[in-house]
Amino acid sequence: MTYLKRKADYYLQEWKNNSDRYPLIIKGARQVGKTETIRRFAKSNYKNIIEINFITEPKYKSIIEEGFAVESIVRLISRIDPTKQFEENETLIFFDEIQDFPEIATALKFFKENGKYDVICSGSLLGVQYHRIASISVGYKTDYQMFSMDFEEFLWAKGYSNKDISDMLVHMLKEKAFTEIEYQVYSNLFLEYCILGGMPNIVSTYIEKGTFEGSLALQRQLNNDYENDIVKYAEGLDKAKILSVYQSIPAQLAKENRKFQYSKVSKGGRAKEYMGCVEWLKNAGLVNVCYCLGFAELPLKGNIDDSKFKVYMADTGILISNLDDESQIDLRANKNMGIYKGALYENFAAEALIKQGYGLYYYKKENSSLEEDFFIRSANELIPIEVKANNNRSKSLGQLINSEKYSDIKHGIKFTTGNIGINNNIITFPYFCIFLLKRYMDKQDIFK
Repeated sequence: MTYLKRKADYYLQEWKNNSDRYPLIIKGARQVGKTETIRRFAKSNYKNIIEINFITEPKYKSIIEEGFAVESIVRLISRIDPTKQFEENETLIFFDEIQDFPEIATALKFFKENGKYDVICSGSLLGVQYHRIASISVGYKTDYQMFSMDFEEFLWAKGYSNKDISDMLVHMLKEKAFTEIEYQVYSNLFLEYCILGGMPNIVSTYIEKGTFEGSLALQRQLNNDYENDIVKYAEGLDKAKILSVYQSIPAQLAKENRKFQYSKVSKGGRAKEYMGCVEWLKNAGLVNVCYCLGFAELPLKGNIDDSKFKVYMADTGILISNLDDESQIDLRANKNMGIYKGALYENFAAEALIKQGYGLYYYKKENSSLEEDFFIRSANELIPIEVKANNNRSKSLGQLINSEKYSDIKHGIKFTTGNIGINNNIITFPYFCIFLLKRYMDKQDIFK
């Protein structure tokens, strides 16, 4: 299967070029492409690659039986497999699926101090085990969060260049509308991406076949794998509760009010019964959580009501695979992304914001229709982000910008199915531009 270029490729090369590099832990959900990315990087940069998978090769869990000194670990690895070659400064040791053997993280300190071998660790559901891993390797590791492919990586896979992407950013910065042809091409590509999601195996199959054949089956199988992982890695009685919360997310997003409600998980369900379940799924990389602001003002992190939140799927393709058959037809045949009352657009926006390093925050004024989907900030401003399935007027956005009550808000950004435009300090972009939001914010003078 064809390897698809990833942003992690650049990160790994920068890590290798740093003479004072630390052992690296790459976190991410199942099948986001961690293993293949690391293997490709390793083949291009090392003479010897020692790959150990703690799920398929549990015998290697014995390599710490004599302690965590590098010499003893290397000796015990070579005892199990004498063909493995360890050459100083020419060898990468790749510990994969370390969620099944988090104890190996203790050795990272010793590998850093020893300095003879580079080490990369990887695994799924690391968020669940990560508190344990972090506490036993603090100060001796570098972390990198890997996600499924974003829209930019999808464009690369479809043959688009960095120049094409730079041109899209220029349109945004100059507030210059796309031509009709440009708009239609990027809109169709965006729809393809949303239907497929960003799992590289699914995208690669689509690129090679040129059709969506088998994509839905692959998505649903992956969703089943996630559910099996929950059963495998969650502890005690929480297994069933966490699984129920995860399975309720599509229905939660289908509601007009998408605030997460435990009563929708089980009849009469309360927060205290499901304590920690959403956090578990977030740490596992399966969902993104959007917290409600107490008031639409800065600072963001210090201004949330953590009892109110929305939960989005980490990959929109997985959410789409949960749609019923009628909705699947409406989406695929009629290109109707507005099904689920716009929840697909919101889910995609949440996913794109997270992949750019933003946190997720929304605002809902009590006893009022005033509600805003997301917020980001510049150096001095709080910027509301509205996600609309149509081009209707943005009443809440206008109210936030014009009211003296919200002094931190001076501009708003709206993503719609329409083209680029600006009106009353509201800047409108097509949905396919959202992956460029951070670069736009960094370069746009009005936000500096």
